[in-house]
Amino acid sequence: MGKVVVGATVICGATVCAVAALIVRHRMRSAARWAKAMEIVRELEEKCATPTAKLRQVADAMTVEMHAGLASEEGSMLKMLISYVDNLPTGDEHGLFYALDLGGTNFRVLRVQLGRKEGRVVKQEFTEVSIPPKLMVATSEELFDFIAAELAKFVATEENDFQLTPGRQRELGFTFSFPVMQTSISSGTLIRWTKGFSIDDAVGQDVVAELTKAMEKNGLDMRVAALVFLIIVTAMWTEITMSMQVNDTIGTLAGGRYFNNDVSAAVILGTGTNAAYVERAHAIPKWQGLLPSSGEMVINMEWGNFRSSHLPVTEYDQALDVESLNVGEQIFEKIISGMYLGDIVRRVLCKMAVEATFFGDNVPPKLQVPFILRTPEMSAMHHDTSPDLKVVGDKLKGILGIHYTSLKTRKVVVELCDIVATRGARLAAAGIFGILKKIGKDSVKEGEKKKTVISMDGGLFEHYTAFSQCLESTLKELVGEEVAETIIVEHANDGSGIGAALLAASHSQHLGTD
Repeated sequence: MGKVVVGATVICGATVCAVAALIVRHRMRSAARWAKAMEIVRELEEKCATPTAKLRQVADAMTVEMHAGLASEEGSMLKMLISYVDNLPTGDEHGLFYALDLGGTNFRVLRVQLGRKEGRVVKQEFTEVSIPPKLMVATSEELFDFIAAELAKFVATEENDFQLTPGRQRELGFTFSFPVMQTSISSGTLIRWTKGFSIDDAVGQDVVAELTKAMEKNGLDMRVAALVFLIIVTAMWTEITMSMQVNDTIGTLAGGRYFNNDVSAAVILGTGTNAAYVERAHAIPKWQGLLPSSGEMVINMEWGNFRSSHLPVTEYDQALDVESLNVGEQIFEKIISGMYLGDIVRRVLCKMAVEATFFGDNVPPKLQVPFILRTPEMSAMHHDTSPDLKVVGDKLKGILGIHYTSLKTRKVVVELCDIVATRGARLAAAGIFGILKKIGKDSVKEGEKKKTVISMDGGLFEHYTAFSQCLESTLKELVGEEVAETIIVEHANDGSGIGAALLAASHSQHLGTD
C-alpha cells in the first residue's frame, strides 16, 4: 500500500511539474510574442518620428521645390501648375451657375444662385453619385459618358427657385481632382491618374473636351437638351457652356476667398491631398507672355508628388508604393492622405500577426487584403474612449475577422493609429509651413498684423479630429507664438464644389454685361 501511495504521489508530482512546465513555457512564449510585437511598434514609432527639426527640414525642402517648379516645367517634382486663375471671386458675382466636382470614388453636381454681396449664396442644391469601380479602370468615353448622364439628370430637376438670366447660357465650373496641365482657363490635359483611377486613353487628353463631348452625347447642348426638357417640363431650349476647369484645391481657395479676403492658400486633405496658393505673378519665371493685370496667379502645387530624403518613410510605405498603380509617385500623398493611412496600419498589424503571432497562431486571412481597413475605420478606433475599447474590438472583428482581442491588444491598435495619424498630420503641417515661407508669411513685419487664412477641405481634415487637431498644433509649433496669432486654419465646408461655381461666375462670358 505504501509503495502505491508513493507511486501515486510521484506520478501526481510529475504531472504537476509537467503542467507547471507547460504553463511556464506558455508564459515565456506569450512574453516572447509580446516582446516581438512591442519591438515592431517601437521600431515604427522611431521610423515615423517627426521632431521639430525634421519638420523644418521638410518645410525647407518644400520651399526649394516650389521655387524650382516655378522656374521651369521640368525643374521639380512639384508641378507648380499655372492655373490661369488670376481673378478670384470678390463677392459681387450673381446669377445661376453649376459645378461638377470629380474628386475620387464619388462625384458631386451642384447648382448655386448667387446674389452679390448682399445675398451671397441665395440657394444651392447638389447631388452626389458613386462611380462604379469598373469605370475607374475602363475607358475615358465610358467614364465621362456616365458623369454626363448623371449631370443631365440633375439639370433636368432645376426648379423655379433658380433663375437663369434671360439670354444667358448655363455655365459650369468643373472641379477635376487629378494632375492636369492647364493650357487656358477652360482647357487642361490630364497628366496622370491618382486615387485608384487607371484609364490610359484619358492621359494626355483635354478633360474639358472629353466632358464636353460626353455632355453633347448625353443631350447637354441646345438641341438634345431641349428633348430632355420637353419630356420633363416644357419645350425649353437649354445649353451648358464649359466655363471653367478647376482643380479641387483651387476651388477650395476660391470658395474661401469669396467669404474671406484674407485667404491665401488652400489645402485638401481627403482621399488624396493637394495644395494651391496665390503667388505674385512676377515670381513665376516660367510664365510666358504679359503678366495678368491683377498681379497675381493661383498656383496648383500638386504637392502629393513631393518627396525628400527628410521624409520619414518606413518599410510599410515602401511596400505600399511598390504595390500601387503609380510606383515611385505621390510619395507625400501616400504617407499623409486618407486613401492610405488605414492600409499602413493594416500592414503593421499584418507584420505583427506574422512575426509575433499577435492575433494567435494563424494570421487572419482578411488582414492580408490590401485596403480592407479604411481610414474612417482607423479614425473610429483612434477616437475610441470607451473603457474596454469596444469600438476597436468591433472593428477588428467586423472588418478583419479577428474575434477575440484583449484590452491590452486593443490599446496597441489605438497606439498604431496614433503613430501613423500623427506622422501624417505633422508632415501636412510642415508642408503648409513651407508655403507660408514661400509667400513670406512665416514672419510678422513690424507694425503689421494682417491675418493669413489657410482654407482647408477634405474628409480627412473634417472628420478625423485627432488628425486635424495635431495639424493645427504642429503648425503653431513651427511658426512660433507671435506668427501663430496671424495664421488661421479654417475649414471651408464644400469649398471645392461651390468654389468651382464661383470661379465660373468670376470668369463668366457675361461678366460686365450688366
